[in-house]
Amino acid sequence: MQGRFISYIRVSTQKQGNSGLGLEAQRKAIQEYVNRNNWTILHEFVEIETGKNDERLQLKQALEACQRTGAKLLVAKLDRLSRDVAFIANLMKTKAEFVACDFPEANTFSIHILSAMAQYERELISKRTKDALRAAKVKRKEQKLKPLGNPQNLTEEAASKGRVLGLQARQAKADEYAQRIYGVIKGYQDEGMSLNAIARKLMEDKELTPRGKETWTPTTVRNILKRTGLL
Repeated sequence: MQGRFISYIRVSTQKQGNSGLGLEAQRKAIQEYVNRNNWTILHEFVEIETGKNDERLQLKQALEACQRTGAKLLVAKLDRLSRDVAFIANLMKTKAEFVACDFPEANTFSIHILSAMAQYERELISKRTKDALRAAKVKRKEQKLKPLGNPQNLTEEAASKGRVLGLQARQAKADEYAQRIYGVIKGYQDEGMSLNAIARKLMEDKELTPRGKETWTPTTVRNILKRTGLL
């Protein structure tokens, strides 16, 4: 029984799943692990998630297959799944044995510790996200600009310079805003949320876009990430 495995691979977005990014690397690590010992993979389950989804249907099917066959669940890396509360909860519920290719010595006691750490990390992420959101709202209120004089009294040259300076000011303000709101967006990303889910959450939080609009779209979120150089 020791050499019989059910492999479980997980990627976070449909885009990653379609492109194979991350998926093939996990599959390669699993295959190399079983090849070293001439072991057997009975079946492979691939979880492709979008947004914050704790259903883990493929994981549940993989664990059911382990129970039916007496095989162990095999994953590529423990570090990523150790932060996955749903994975740990399902594993502990079914009491299925599992092996991580990069840490085969991990046991049930390790999982209990990792579960506590995962929960603690989620709470920290949630707190940082809320703190960043509050700070962004306060700073935005403090930096609201007041009108400067009557533009009809300006010469064409002065008006032209004013337009250039105004554009530069708006760009600088947009850059500053992107840096500030990035902390909020990054917090939601760390929770596994897609761009679409983040856009909906920002609207629920009554957060305005860089243009002062109430409607967020995945493109708006993506543009902020691009502006900060992190996408």
